Amino acid sequence: MYTSRRDRRTKKSRRPLIIAVVAVLVVVGGLGAWTVANDGYLFGIRTPLAAPDYEGAGGEPVTVEVPQGNGYTIGAALAEEDVVASAEAFAQAFNANPEAAAIQPGTHELKLRMSAASAVALLAENNVVRGGLTVVEGHTVAQIQATMIEAGWPEEDVKAAIADPGALGLPAEAGGELEGWLAANTYEARPDSTSAADVLKQMVDLTVEELDTLDVPANQRNDLIIKASLVEREAPDEYRGEVARVIENRLAANEPLGLDAIDSYGRKKPSHEITTQEFQDESFPYASRVVPGLPPTAIGAPSKASLEAVLNPPEGAWRWYVTVNLDTQETKFTDDYDEFLEFRNEYQTWAAENGY
Repeated sequence: MYTSRRDRRTKKSRRPLIIAVVAVLVVVGGLGAWTVANDGYLFGIRTPLAAPDYEGAGGEPVTVEVPQGNGYTIGAALAEEDVVASAEAFAQAFNANPEAAAIQPGTHELKLRMSAASAVALLAENNVVRGGLTVVEGHTVAQIQATMIEAGWPEEDVKAAIADPGALGLPAEAGGELEGWLAANTYEARPDSTSAADVLKQMVDLTVEELDTLDVPANQRNDLIIKASLVEREAPDEYRGEVARVIENRLAANEPLGLDAIDSYGRKKPSHEITTQEFQDESFPYASRVVPGLPPTAIGAPSKASLEAVLNPPEGAWRWYVTVNLDTQETKFTDDYDEFLEFRNEYQTWAAENGY
């Protein structure tokens, strides 16, 4: 950072003041005390301080809706409610706690002004306030089936209902494919009061209702759901529109989409377990690196935000994108392949430095 001559003359005299202010911040302590300030800057001078964080186990109890996502996504939601001081501090604590990966989305009881580490630890206990059946955005029919069975619906009832999508009100334009048509939401439904078929029908009905609200013509609905399911699986929240535009650009050019999420869905295994031969198998309709066009079905339940992103993507010539930082979800887009390779190298450098 450039320092002016005046700054160089005065920096020494400022140091006691800075130390005093930091000391005050730390000494204040108690519930909700700041442990850092200004994201590493204090009075315009760089300090070795980390992301803003609170101290202690928090104060007043609060009920918070925790979203599906990584540490930064969850942290941003908690910071919005003043549960934690910053998304960055929460993401750091999330990555440092091996139990954090088990955190479930849903309504959690937390406290205001908790330290990030305390918030992660409490969330990892998964004391979710259950108001009914929660279908998570992005989940597949198989995952929704497993969720229902775990929640207490008889396995044979769930499987029988899923095997008869016509009885669930699935519209003709879906072509008999239930994937993507089970709307993510929390349903006031319990095994002792609602049949498996009835709750699945509620999911289909909600999808149709959302499409009606968006004024989507019947002959465009299935493709919209497929595209939105790709956006749901691929895009960080703030980049849904840009990812939707990349998909449209590749489809317009009749290029393979090249989205590993498609291959992973089709092969029913993580992308790192898919072989090169499987990726290059042109006879497999979900081989997105070599087969142009949309996959035969959706790959999960899209949110309304993803549906809207596909309907109204921003203008842009982008054909590639890379999430270069998994903590902040910063994603870069380009229409230049060489720049795409630079973004990929940037991600690989970040991953190596952060233990991925």
